[in-house]
Amino acid sequence: MNTKKQHHLTSEELKKLQNVELELLIEFDRICRKHEITYSIDGGTLLGAVRHGGFIPWDDDADVILTRNEYEKFLLIVDQELNTDKFYLQDVNRTSGYRWGYAKLRRKNTDFIRLNQEHMPYEQGIFLDIFIGDNVPDNYISRCICNFRSFIYRKIFYSEVGKFTASGISKYLYKILNSIPENTVKNSYNRYVKFRNKKSTELVKCLTFPACNRVYGYKREWYEDTIDMQFEGVTLRACRNYEDYLKFLYGDYLTLPAIENRKVHPVSKLTFPTDN
Repeated sequence: MNTKKQHHLTSEELKKLQNVELELLIEFDRICRKHEITYSIDGGTLLGAVRHGGFIPWDDDADVILTRNEYEKFLLIVDQELNTDKFYLQDVNRTSGYRWGYAKLRRKNTDFIRLNQEHMPYEQGIFLDIFIGDNVPDNYISRCICNFRSFIYRKIFYSEVGKFTASGISKYLYKILNSIPENTVKNSYNRYVKFRNKKSTELVKCLTFPACNRVYGYKREWYEDTIDMQFEGVTLRACRNYEDYLKFLYGDYLTLPAIENRKVHPVSKLTFPTDN
């Protein structure tokens, strides 16, 4: 595999990127409000709304989250409601070659290609991450087992990238995991998701996304009890108890991190829409 060099965003490109991501947030919010689908802005997007009134100045992505039930409602209407002149939705069941346990709403006529993912066989436009909260056991031991099983699925999915980027024994293990046929992995994962959601629980988690700590779960109410919140001059939905949620995620969330800890996505290609 021929890896490309990382493209470092200029401040002008970062602002243009955030403007496109705001488009995606507005479209997602429009659909959810029209059909009474409950969601919350999430992660750095929620932190940015609270701490900066919008994007964290150096942030290069946008995140929302909703429970599995709400996501299923979203899937039922998205093909009729989505402005397909500008946007498209990807998830593990809709998109061949897509290997992530959360969905992405993307902007047409753009590129945001992650470094070392140039070979992935699907379109990679500028995106909004749509995280899905699946039920996880309230019992801690059972939840740890659930987290380990989810970790295995995550590594199998990631093996399409890891077989190129890892080194040593990890590279060898990723190659073994990558030999499992895509349909086999996806069918197994879908059965696992169905199993996890048979019983409602107090805690939920995006199964194939790393937990922020060893609790391995998040309060369901954080994603189901939401309020309006301003973000870059528009109104989006956000966790009502955002203070507790952000403390859980980040600790002292009002203090800016050191410059060296301000993370961005390594990207090899970035292009912007020409149809505005």
